[in-house]
Amino acid sequence: MKLQVIDIAIILFYLVMMVMIGWFYKNKAKQNKESYLMGGKKLPWYMLGLSDASDMFDISGTMWMISLCFVYGMKSIWIPWLWPVFNQVFNMMFLAKWLRRSNADTGAEWLATRFGVSGRGVKASHNIVVAFALLSCLGFLAYGFVGLGKFIEIFVPWDLVKAYIPFDVPAQYVAHFYGIVFTLFAMFYSILGGMHSIVVGDFIKYIIMTIGCIAIAIIASTHLNGKTLNVPAGWADPFFGWKLDLDWSRIVPDANKKIQEDGFGLFGIFFMMMLFKGVFASLAGPPPSYDMQKVLSTRSPKEASKMTGFVSIVLLPIRYSMIIGLTVLALLYYDKLNIGTPEGTDFEKILPAAINSFLPVGVLGLVLTGLLGAFMGTFSGTLNAAQAYIVNDIYLKYINPNAPTKKIIRLNYIVGVVVVFVGVVLGFFAKDVNSILQWIVGALYGGYIASNMLKWYWWRFNANGFFWGMAAGIMAALVFPFIFEGILPLYVWPLLFLISLGGCIAGTYTAPPSEEAVLKKFYSTVRPWGFWQPVHQLVIADDPSFQPNKRFKLDMFNVVLGIIAQCCLTILPMYLVLSMQLPLIVTILILVVVITILKRTWWDKLED
Repeated sequence: MKLQVIDIAIILFYLVMMVMIGWFYKNKAKQNKESYLMGGKKLPWYMLGLSDASDMFDISGTMWMISLCFVYGMKSIWIPWLWPVFNQVFNMMFLAKWLRRSNADTGAEWLATRFGVSGRGVKASHNIVVAFALLSCLGFLAYGFVGLGKFIEIFVPWDLVKAYIPFDVPAQYVAHFYGIVFTLFAMFYSILGGMHSIVVGDFIKYIIMTIGCIAIAIIASTHLNGKTLNVPAGWADPFFGWKLDLDWSRIVPDANKKIQEDGFGLFGIFFMMMLFKGVFASLAGPPPSYDMQKVLSTRSPKEASKMTGFVSIVLLPIRYSMIIGLTVLALLYYDKLNIGTPEGTDFEKILPAAINSFLPVGVLGLVLTGLLGAFMGTFSGTLNAAQAYIVNDIYLKYINPNAPTKKIIRLNYIVGVVVVFVGVVLGFFAKDVNSILQWIVGALYGGYIASNMLKWYWWRFNANGFFWGMAAGIMAALVFPFIFEGILPLYVWPLLFLISLGGCIAGTYTAPPSEEAVLKKFYSTVRPWGFWQPVHQLVIADDPSFQPNKRFKLDMFNVVLGIIAQCCLTILPMYLVLSMQLPLIVTILILVVVITILKRTWWDKLED
């Protein structure tokens, strides 16, 4: 263990500070339900955007992305499209402001603005969204819990700790024990202070993380100076053909094994599947998790757009400074990392192993604190979303609609503890970080996409169609891992999507359209583009001055530019650390041109 007194002091100071923040904001959060869950919808967009970016900067995801960067090199920038990472661009350009115009508190509550509060399928559609939100939240809690445990175990060997623990912990559960300890800190400050403490905590964590990431990039550049990385041909090229064509057999043979296990060898087909799924997933809007909660917590639709645009700017360059920095150090000193297991090399351990081996005292403490904060931020944001759905969309809707504020806040505390407990239990059954990630983004979200895409763009789509589309998709997502065992979920996603789409269409036409008044209000308030002509005719009959949204072509143009800019922000720090001067200059020039255009086509045209 390389941790010194100053490193431990930095970590302990941060943990104490998080507890104090939760305690400080306790009374403010108690004012009412909206203050607790959404910061009273008074927080500035840049703070919410920074908080949202911090929540995405999680330990588990970063461990996964560094393992990808090591094995796939510059081509690894495309693999996060599995999420898809570019959904933030779609949100930035139009979907965030559409969502915020509803003035709802959760995704389930938002459904009332689209389908109404009564009629066939409305209650079922509400319930299915709550079920999906809780499934995904619990999945992400387990995902973060597993990653945290693997991370801490490297820095704090159990042999040094077990003498001070009054009970025995089996070796296979040491990581889980560490996960529980730090989960309790995250639970305490997020449950006490609600959205206020979460956002402030994320801001502090982001500052720490930024300092750490820049330090790692500088250290990696210093170590690389004058040296050549021992990597396969094509590793430093972000472009690709039908096949990946990276041969690690003479360098790190286990890397070839990982490529085969991942199923990414036919990279051209893999990329097209990611793009195909990613566009539909992005058109569906943000899933009902912490990302949606941050959008709904903004002060206005215009600020919602700014917030989602700000996320990529503050997240990608900083995060990829760490990713490429630790990857370079791992490649230079691979033999010193000791990341082998009886089953082969565990590339997810590169992050903690490289940090433990190469960072000096003080910087190590800062980086560890930032990464622990990353876990706590993601955990607390996801927990806040789960609390919102249980309290707002189950308890207040069905059990006690007139509950006093004091009782609502108390219930939030109880629900928070229960959700954390269930998430931790699920973490015990997870094989590894990647298995949970693939299930969430490949299978579960496959059942989400069809219904949530059609709700924006097709007037005839109703609550009955929404329910059956979601139900068909989620049921198929739960069954598919057993039917298509060993197959990458992405490759069976089109079948999952078709099943869900079939449920949407069948459900829609077995029930009448949503109420006319509901459709007219939604169309005139949210102002979406798409297949809304019948509703448009009804609206202009009442208000001839109404102007429809004719921004489809401009929005799609901006989306393409936004994705290009996002890719540039991702790869820019990689070129910088690797000292690839010509690609770096070209990337900066492209970024400047794109930003200049978006200033005129997006920023100057923002509206509420």
